[in-house]
Amino acid sequence: MRLNKFLAAAGLGSRRNVEDLIRGGVVRINGQVVTNLATQVAPTDAVKVGGKLLRPERIIHAVLNKPRGYLCTANDPEERKTIFSLLPFDWPRVHYVGRLDKDSEGLLIITNDGDLTNVLTHPRHEVEKEYEVWLDKPFDIAAHREKLLRGFRIEPGFAKCEAIESVRREKLRVVLRQGLKRQIRLMFYELGYEVERLVRVRIGPIVTGEIAPGTWRLLTQKEVANLREGSQPKADANS
Repeated sequence: MRLNKFLAAAGLGSRRNVEDLIRGGVVRINGQVVTNLATQVAPTDAVKVGGKLLRPERIIHAVLNKPRGYLCTANDPEERKTIFSLLPFDWPRVHYVGRLDKDSEGLLIITNDGDLTNVLTHPRHEVEKEYEVWLDKPFDIAAHREKLLRGFRIEPGFAKCEAIESVRREKLRVVLRQGLKRQIRLMFYELGYEVERLVRVRIGPIVTGEIAPGTWRLLTQKEVANLREGSQPKADANS
């Protein structure tokens, strides 16, 4: 295993962040200072940073189906329910990717893999996220669909939808490649609608499937590889 990957797996940050530690000469392998980023770590090697012997943490790649009413935070001063109460206590420290607000539901990627997090959050990767959206009144396709696809400015920035499909008069399927805060709720609010329910049903190639609300499952190696590659079904923007 490359040294930067080993340090990241030991909880010292992403592979890019730990490269500064290596260049700074604070990493020792078997007592010797190592500054070469390409150094390989064998299972029998003793790796220390600042005198502390490191052990790589277990890497977690999971998907959680967040129920309504849970917060995406590790600590809440008001002691409200958080998504971390739904995860095993014996896991290493993990974080969520793809925040959902308290009243929203659906898929969250749970991981401690900094490289995967970067792929899923960096704008250049444009990972698709698909939602089921219930509105407070029938959606006016003729008046508003094209505006949502072209995009317009909301408080967090310029926002647009990649695809919109009408399921019923008040229910839509919406695909995004952005991750602006409360993007869907704010876009529809600008057009005169209130979002009554919002459920994320897909992140890239990962779909809800049989994951019940409040439960999680580990991702397969193939699913993780597909997420890294940005593999996803191609939505039809004209649907």
